[in-house]
Amino acid sequence: MTRRLAVPLLLLALAVAALAQLSVGTSVGPLDALLALFGAGGELNLTIVGELRLPRMLVALGTGACLGLGGVVLQAVLRNPMASPEVTGVGSGAVLGAVAATVFGLAGTAAGLTAAAIMGGVLGGAALWLIASRAGADPLRLVVLGVLVSAVLAGLSLVLLTARPQLAGAAARWLVGSLNGRTWEHWHALWPWLLLVTLVLALVAPALDLLAVDDDHAKAVGLAVPPWRMLALLGAVLATAASVAAVGAVAFVGLLAPHAARLLTGAEHRLLLPSAGIAGAACVCGADFLAQAVTLLVPASGSQRIGVPVGAVTALAGAVVLIVVARRFSSALAGRD
Repeated sequence: MTRRLAVPLLLLALAVAALAQLSVGTSVGPLDALLALFGAGGELNLTIVGELRLPRMLVALGTGACLGLGGVVLQAVLRNPMASPEVTGVGSGAVLGAVAATVFGLAGTAAGLTAAAIMGGVLGGAALWLIASRAGADPLRLVVLGVLVSAVLAGLSLVLLTARPQLAGAAARWLVGSLNGRTWEHWHALWPWLLLVTLVLALVAPALDLLAVDDDHAKAVGLAVPPWRMLALLGAVLATAASVAAVGAVAFVGLLAPHAARLLTGAEHRLLLPSAGIAGAACVCGADFLAQAVTLLVPASGSQRIGVPVGAVTALAGAVVLIVVARRFSSALAGRD
């Protein structure tokens, strides 16, 4: 398969995953949901699809695209195939910011919540950067430090929740990402950030090819490394924070999507970035389809049905990929030695 077919294949996978997510449910069947998407069918079907399922699908698309883009940038700038928002402190920092805003009553608006998530993401990324600058830039050590920083930030989120236990239910979705209850309000808060991140990363895409090699090579061809690196990291933090503010921590999509896209398109970032964004969107839509399908199979408890969060599905799949990537990376380092 040539690389020219990679993007069309990813777009086809995205269309299938998005339509599957849109069609799952008991009140409106797949064919009626598809007809309602194009404005045909009864009033009830149009309301369910237009007001409930369509915004949920769009939020899933935007969230997945943000995480895919953020993962590619982190892997390039840190020169580490295991880097992702979950193992660099950025994701946990964004969650901490969202939880803090919820606990202290600052999450009244989507803009305020997103600002808190961004500050948390910057805090998490800066903490890892400072620790890594003292401990050395060994890739495996960086991942271990990132996991530790993420664990500390996650612990702080739990401490905040124990201080206000009455908010634990409302704030729990930040810890395990969920698309339940996502509406047009969440989509309208998400898409401007997705657009901004896309523009920023389109600007830094050529520089990412150089930053992914080494600083000396980048400087030799005339690239001013510090400002381009900071701009790229800012794009990754904004992408991660926007996704967390929309749905919470959807684990490992920032790891899955870049590796899937890289297998199909190669390492050139002008093609890898959009491919990873599409792969991330397809990943979240597909995971939400599975989560909703499993939820329908679980017997309801009284009048309530236990919903499986999309973050649980991506965490299970991502953990397997993380183990595979870590084993390959360790083997490569051992062979180099």
